Amino acid sequence: MSLNMDRESIAFTFKGGMLPMTVMELVSADPEQIRTQLASKVSQSPAFFQHTPVVLSVEKLDEPHLALERICAVCRAHKLLPVAVRGGSDPVKQSAWALGLGWFPPQDIKPRTLESVTPVQEMALSDDAAEIELPVTVASGGRIHRGTVRSGQQVTAPTGDLVVIGAVNAGAEVLAGGSVHVYGALRGRALAGIHGDRQAGIFCRELHAELLSVAGHYKRLEDIDPRLLGTPVQVRLSDDDQLAIASLS
Repeated sequence: MSLNMDRESIAFTFKGGMLPMTVMELVSADPEQIRTQLASKVSQSPAFFQHTPVVLSVEKLDEPHLALERICAVCRAHKLLPVAVRGGSDPVKQSAWALGLGWFPPQDIKPRTLESVTPVQEMALSDDAAEIELPVTVASGGRIHRGTVRSGQQVTAPTGDLVVIGAVNAGAEVLAGGSVHVYGALRGRALAGIHGDRQAGIFCRELHAELLSVAGHYKRLEDIDPRLLGTPVQVRLSDDDQLAIASLS
């Protein structure tokens, strides 16, 4: 069989790519303990757990065998989609493969923890935000983040608006119970109204977002009108549950 294929007979091509992925680092192998914590997380931010792909990191567990199938079932019951396992013993690797999951070797470098933003007083202004000297205020429960939100970082304002005076890099996530305001380029994921507030919106100076979501309704980058990319926009949820993206210029 010839390795040369006609163009019409090619069904796919393989390409390398860097995709944003949430890592769920397990420090307990008890499925019921995981279930309890996930249930609490979902109650706080239900829109965040909308079929989100996750990698299960078991590097901190000293367990030769894991109830991996039960752990995956707990994740899926809470709208998380396990796609791979990182680390673990050979039996864990075999279990992952048996469940149709990928497996990654342990990470050599220390991963960054997905935590909420460092208190505002400790944040340094980024270059992107240096030129912005605005007296920004947010309503009670809101949060101001000064500086770039970097890949792998998650910044949340669970009960109010989130104001980011800087950029949101690809692979980063910003979430708010209210609206999300980005005074810079938005290249990562932005989720507003994570508790279902349909009046929330997303506002940014430069749109390149990987994902936009308001009250659980979302659009990915490929669904966005290319004419709006790189421009200042506002994102609202329309009466027919569609995300409406309009220019602010």
